[in-house]
Amino acid sequence: MHQLRQDRSVGELFGQLTQDLSLLLRQETQLAKSEIQEKISRASRDVISLAAGGVVALIGVFALTAAVILLLVDPVGLEPWLAALLVGLLLAGGGYMMLRGGLRELKQMDPAPRRAVESIKEDIQMVKERRP
Repeated sequence: MHQLRQDRSVGELFGQLTQDLSLLLRQETQLAKSEIQEKISRASRDVISLAAGGVVALIGVFALTAAVILLLVDPVGLEPWLAALLVGLLLAGGGYMMLRGGLRELKQMDPAPRRAVESIKEDIQMVKERRP
Protein backbone atom coordinates (compact mmCIF):
# COMPACT_ATOMS: atom_id res chain seq x y z
CA MET A 1 0.00 0.00 0.00
CA HIS A 2 2.86 2.36 0.83
CA GLN A 3 4.40 1.61 -2.58
CA LEU A 4 1.25 2.82 -4.38
CA ARG A 5 1.51 6.30 -2.85
CA GLN A 6 5.10 6.68 -4.06
CA ASP A 7 4.19 5.58 -7.58
CA ARG A 8 1.80 8.49 -8.17
CA SER A 9 3.03 10.85 -10.85
CA VAL A 10 3.52 14.56 -10.45
CA GLY A 11 0.58 15.05 -12.79
CA GLU A 12 -1.66 12.94 -10.56
CA LEU A 13 -0.50 14.80 -7.48
CA PHE A 14 -1.09 18.13 -9.19
CA GLY A 15 -4.54 16.95 -10.28
CA GLN A 16 -5.39 15.92 -6.72
CA LEU A 17 -4.11 19.25 -5.41
CA THR A 18 -6.25 21.09 -7.95
CA GLN A 19 -9.33 19.09 -6.91
CA ASP A 20 -8.61 19.69 -3.22
CA LEU A 21 -8.11 23.42 -3.76
CA SER A 22 -11.31 23.59 -5.81
CA LEU A 23 -13.24 21.85 -3.04
CA LEU A 24 -11.67 24.11 -0.44
CA LEU A 25 -12.56 27.21 -2.44
CA ARG A 26 -16.18 26.04 -2.79
CA GLN A 27 -16.37 25.39 0.96
CA GLU A 28 -14.88 28.78 1.81
CA THR A 29 -17.27 30.49 -0.61
CA GLN A 30 -20.21 28.72 1.02
CA LEU A 31 -18.95 29.79 4.46
CA ALA A 32 -18.69 33.42 3.30
CA LYS A 33 -22.20 33.29 1.79
CA SER A 34 -23.72 31.85 4.94
CA GLU A 35 -21.92 34.40 7.12
CA ILE A 36 -23.16 37.27 4.95
CA GLN A 37 -26.72 35.86 4.98
CA GLU A 38 -26.56 35.61 8.78
CA LYS A 39 -25.51 39.25 9.07
CA ILE A 40 -28.17 40.42 6.61
CA SER A 41 -30.81 38.48 8.55
CA ARG A 42 -29.67 40.07 11.81
CA ALA A 43 -29.65 43.56 10.31
CA SER A 44 -33.14 42.99 8.87
CA ARG A 45 -34.48 41.94 12.28
CA ASP A 46 -32.87 44.99 13.86
CA VAL A 47 -34.40 47.34 11.29
CA ILE A 48 -37.85 45.76 11.63
CA SER A 49 -37.63 45.97 15.42
CA LEU A 50 -36.53 49.59 15.18
CA ALA A 51 -39.41 50.46 12.84
CA ALA A 52 -42.04 48.61 14.89
CA GLY A 53 -40.79 50.20 18.09
CA GLY A 54 -40.93 53.59 16.42
CA VAL A 55 -44.55 53.14 15.34
CA VAL A 56 -45.70 51.97 18.77
CA ALA A 57 -43.80 54.77 20.47
CA LEU A 58 -45.32 57.28 18.06
CA ILE A 59 -48.84 56.20 18.93
CA GLY A 60 -48.03 56.49 22.62
CA VAL A 61 -46.47 59.88 22.07
CA PHE A 62 -49.64 61.10 20.36
CA ALA A 63 -51.73 60.20 23.40
CA LEU A 64 -49.21 61.61 25.87
CA THR A 65 -48.81 64.74 23.80
CA ALA A 66 -52.52 65.44 23.93
CA ALA A 67 -52.59 64.83 27.69
CA VAL A 68 -49.62 67.10 28.40
CA ILE A 69 -50.92 69.86 26.15
CA LEU A 70 -54.29 69.72 27.88
CA LEU A 71 -52.56 69.80 31.25
CA LEU A 72 -50.54 72.88 30.28
CA VAL A 73 -53.57 74.66 28.83
CA ASP A 74 -56.16 74.21 31.55
CA PRO A 75 -54.53 74.11 35.01
CA VAL A 76 -51.32 75.99 34.10
CA GLY A 77 -53.03 78.53 31.86
CA LEU A 78 -50.71 78.52 28.83
CA GLU A 79 -52.08 79.38 25.42
CA PRO A 80 -52.85 76.17 23.46
CA TRP A 81 -50.36 77.00 20.70
CA LEU A 82 -47.56 77.62 23.22
CA ALA A 83 -48.32 74.43 25.12
CA ALA A 84 -48.30 72.44 21.86
CA LEU A 85 -45.03 74.09 20.78
CA LEU A 86 -43.24 73.30 24.04
CA VAL A 87 -44.39 69.68 24.10
CA GLY A 88 -43.57 69.24 20.41
CA LEU A 89 -40.02 70.53 20.90
CA LEU A 90 -39.41 68.19 23.83
CA LEU A 91 -40.75 65.17 21.95
CA ALA A 92 -38.80 66.00 18.78
CA GLY A 93 -35.59 66.15 20.82
CA GLY A 94 -36.30 62.81 22.50
CA GLY A 95 -37.17 61.18 19.19
CA TYR A 96 -33.98 62.46 17.62
CA MET A 97 -31.92 60.92 20.40
CA MET A 98 -33.63 57.53 19.98
CA LEU A 99 -33.16 57.50 16.22
CA ARG A 100 -29.51 58.46 16.57
CA GLY A 101 -28.95 55.56 18.98
CA GLY A 102 -30.56 53.05 16.59
CA LEU A 103 -28.53 54.29 13.64
CA ARG A 104 -25.33 54.13 15.70
CA GLU A 105 -26.02 50.45 16.46
CA LEU A 106 -26.58 49.67 12.79
CA LYS A 107 -23.37 51.46 11.79
CA GLN A 108 -21.35 49.46 14.32
CA MET A 109 -22.32 46.16 12.73
CA ASP A 110 -19.53 44.78 10.56
CA PRO A 111 -21.05 43.32 7.35
CA ALA A 112 -17.81 41.67 6.19
CA PRO A 113 -17.52 37.86 6.43
CA ARG A 114 -14.51 38.01 8.78
CA ARG A 115 -14.43 34.29 9.68
CA ALA A 116 -14.43 33.25 6.03
CA VAL A 117 -11.69 35.73 5.12
CA GLU A 118 -9.50 34.51 7.99
CA SER A 119 -10.12 30.90 7.03
CA ILE A 120 -9.15 31.57 3.41
CA LYS A 121 -5.96 33.32 4.55
CA GLU A 122 -5.10 30.31 6.71
CA ASP A 123 -5.76 27.95 3.80
CA ILE A 124 -3.54 29.97 1.47
CA GLN A 125 -0.77 30.00 4.08
CA MET A 126 -1.10 26.24 4.55
CA VAL A 127 -0.84 25.64 0.79
CA LYS A 128 2.22 27.90 0.58
CA GLU A 129 3.91 26.00 3.41
CA ARG A 130 3.26 22.61 1.82
CA ARG A 131 4.36 23.63 -1.68
CA PRO A 132 7.61 21.93 -2.73
